[in-house]
Amino acid sequence: MQKLEIINKADIDTQLPLISIIGRPNVGKSTLFNRLIGKRRAITDPTPGVTRDPIPERWLLGNHPVTLVDSGGVKIDKEGLDGAVTEKSMSLLEMSDLIIFVMDCMEINSEDQLLLKALRPYTDKIVLVVNKIDDVVREDLIWNFYQYGYQRVVGISAAHGLGIEELEDTLLGMLSLERIEEAPEEPETIKIAILGKPNTGKSTLTNLLTGRDISIVSSIAGTTRDVMRGTFSYKGTDYTVLDTAGIRRKSKVEDDVEYYSVNRAIKTIDDADVVLLMIDVTEGLAEQDKKIAQLIVRRGKGVILVLNKIDALKGVQNELEAIKDRVRFLFPVLNFAPLVPISALEGDEIGNLLDTVWAVWRQLNKRVDTAELNNALKSWGENYQPARGASGHYKVLYGTQVSVTPVRFLLFVNRIKDFPETYISYIKNCMRKEMGFSYIPIEINLRERARNKNLNENGPRKEELEIRKVMNSEKKPASIKKGVARKPGGKARTGKERERAEKIVRNSKQKRRGAR
Repeated sequence: MQKLEIINKADIDTQLPLISIIGRPNVGKSTLFNRLIGKRRAITDPTPGVTRDPIPERWLLGNHPVTLVDSGGVKIDKEGLDGAVTEKSMSLLEMSDLIIFVMDCMEINSEDQLLLKALRPYTDKIVLVVNKIDDVVREDLIWNFYQYGYQRVVGISAAHGLGIEELEDTLLGMLSLERIEEAPEEPETIKIAILGKPNTGKSTLTNLLTGRDISIVSSIAGTTRDVMRGTFSYKGTDYTVLDTAGIRRKSKVEDDVEYYSVNRAIKTIDDADVVLLMIDVTEGLAEQDKKIAQLIVRRGKGVILVLNKIDALKGVQNELEAIKDRVRFLFPVLNFAPLVPISALEGDEIGNLLDTVWAVWRQLNKRVDTAELNNALKSWGENYQPARGASGHYKVLYGTQVSVTPVRFLLFVNRIKDFPETYISYIKNCMRKEMGFSYIPIEINLRERARNKNLNENGPRKEELEIRKVMNSEKKPASIKKGVARKPGGKARTGKERERAEKIVRNSKQKRRGAR
């Protein structure tokens, strides 16, 4: 296994207070979690056991940063994944600074009783939250929960936002904090999203990078549902890794939970700086991989094709090279993207992968000076000119870089209509080769240079009138046929006539100056 200098970190910041939300399935933990952080981070659904992995998020409690964790529902039945989910949730108790213990005001069952017993040693750092107090009639139900001996009991409606301020005040008091006016800045990290089909090794790679069991690893497809987040440091740079649900074809998605999981996975493309598209070398590529690739390129994100499970190859000579060639053949839209073979299980080539992530991120944040760009455009234009259209040559007049991450350029041209796509591709290739954008998608937008307003407002200039006069005087009525400009090449002939007339007018001006 390759020796890596990865410094594993807490999910967000080791210095922040950790607040965990604990409870049995379907008491509203994820709804409360989303309510507190102010966004739909965790999937909420009536199906029991939707949340499986603990979901951490940086939360501003009274503008004080803390780490809030949504946990999976604790069950008595610990068969299969339920056992792993329960074990992960209970492991949060010891490490948490505060615990939000959520119960349903309408029902107390055996799983609640199990939790009441397990949480007894942590009474001093627990807030018992009685959820689903959705109307005045249910408020009296809160008193029933004081019998369990907890000092702090708060009634809320996570769905409607009732009682949330009281809960926040209780948490602030337990941490000896007061609300402050200004929120601190969020620390900067390079965000890596790991996408791909189910069972390509996304969670295995996430756990390797973070040094922790962030995501439950299982051979069961669809184990990961929410977007899992972990942090680590490599060569002095902080990274945040986002592990996503496996993305399958829409026809294969069988329930609402998986539908939301896939949507969240796709949304992480927008949140990430660099996307790792995981491909299982033992299974090869699928049409779904191509669709994911197109989504990434369309959003202008950095992308690395990660060939995982190279440890499972049979050792046939040039087997890996053949796989690389096939990937390149099937992914023409990602011909610029780096391709890195790894084994997430064995830890092989992970250092090379992270070095490539850094290189891609640097290119996404690279900015080219406008003068340098225009000198290059001039040089490229001299080497290869755009094709001539019916109204004359297409020209790139000048350009500028308008943004980084994604990298976008704006080119001003003499005519936008039917501007050759092949020339845009030529410019992109030159930019990648000569300007250091070899690993990332580049977007080029065109804008037509504004015409001289004086030509429209004040009529044609004197020189324009002279050119038209020469063109009209050279026409021979006998040779002019109706509709000649509409025939193929008619516009081109008109263009040549104009060039000849412009030359005559210029020579005429020079003679007049010489006569003086």
